[in-house]
Amino acid sequence: MKPAIAQSMAPYISTRRGLSRRHFLRGAGIALTLPLLESMHSVFAGPTAPEVTRAPEAVPRRVFAICNNLGLVPDHFFPTATGRDYPLSPYLETLREHRDHFTVFSGVSHPDVDGGHPADNCFLTAAPHPGRGGFRNTISLDQFIAERIGHLTRFPSINLGVNVEQGSRSLAWTSSGVLIPCEEKASDVFRQLFMQGSPEEMRNQVRRLELGQSILDAVGDQARSLQRQVGSHDRARLDQYFTSVRELEHRMRMSQEWENKPKPQVKAPVPLDPASPKEYMEKVRLMYDLARLAFETDSTRSIALLLDSVNSPVIDVEGAHITDGYHNLSHHGKTIEKLQQLHAIDQWHMRLLGNLFGELAAVREDGQTLLDRTMILYGSNLGNANTHVTTNLPTILAGGGFCHGQHLGFDTERNYPLPNLFVSMLQRMGLEVDKFATSTGTMRGLEMV
Repeated sequence: MKPAIAQSMAPYISTRRGLSRRHFLRGAGIALTLPLLESMHSVFAGPTAPEVTRAPEAVPRRVFAICNNLGLVPDHFFPTATGRDYPLSPYLETLREHRDHFTVFSGVSHPDVDGGHPADNCFLTAAPHPGRGGFRNTISLDQFIAERIGHLTRFPSINLGVNVEQGSRSLAWTSSGVLIPCEEKASDVFRQLFMQGSPEEMRNQVRRLELGQSILDAVGDQARSLQRQVGSHDRARLDQYFTSVRELEHRMRMSQEWENKPKPQVKAPVPLDPASPKEYMEKVRLMYDLARLAFETDSTRSIALLLDSVNSPVIDVEGAHITDGYHNLSHHGKTIEKLQQLHAIDQWHMRLLGNLFGELAAVREDGQTLLDRTMILYGSNLGNANTHVTTNLPTILAGGGFCHGQHLGFDTERNYPLPNLFVSMLQRMGLEVDKFATSTGTMRGLEMV
């Protein structure tokens, strides 16, 4: 062992014999999948997340989380009064026919999520200080759901994007803080959802799943051999590891079953992918259509969509002449011409969102509408893109079986934690949880039907 490494370990004292480096390097591919144990002298091991139990499912519920990472012009979004009889703001006026089916929030944010644009990666995780060196993300809301009920559908979750800077931005993050890339081609997503592969392709996919299962079996055998050599705390962590392996094996078995089941058939044709990032609004419309079809066929119950406006050029907007890039417009400095163009863009966002609400409301499922069973979270990581602030985030929650038709206004200076809304949403999904990220409870003032 090199002296520098030995010195770094000096404060760690144990009379227990440490596991040898050679022991773990034997079959490194297996060792790397094991949890970090005290016996490995890891200085990076953190607390293990508590196990979450699930309540028996009553009705299928779904979440569609949408983040526009340049937000909306605040003065035209937030209502001037709270409660149920609040006057609609200019932007919300576009959603008038659906006002009884959504709640608008003000004075909410993610505690300690700062850093301006990097905060979009934390929209569904609420992990603090994304702009700092050494930042490591945490699990996102959509993946939290997928881990617990994803086995009920063909796709545990779907992660979509529009004009996304791939490799740098995403709403979906694993429990170990790994970015899940966004799917941007609507045609590819449609084929995965609804187009059946050939018999040979299906057999190949089943073989890949079986191979993955055999690797998990080998990992489990290797891990069990360690139990005689570690302390009680490490044995507990290994027990948790075995549980996660069993759950993953179960999900893989479910995936095998799905491979042998025909995919749902829909009347919609394969979408035509827009050729240019300028066709931003058309891309958004296509993603909304895909989400509706995925929920209507119960292909998944968890979808995330990142609208990467920061990475968008001069975009095409029907009825408006846009002369500058989306990002540059967001830094309007209260210039009238830029604000007018932003208003046109924001109004189209609201128009497309209203269309989504209407189309979900038109689909019936067991006596309810698809909107009744789908929680649509629409918001941004920026409260005001002009100044890069990450407080007072414009937020709408629609559908999903809540008592809507209200504006819940909190302190715009000392914000109320937005993760509390995530806890309410998780509970509405039927998950027995009382904590997510920096939450302090459920969302005050939001009641289930």
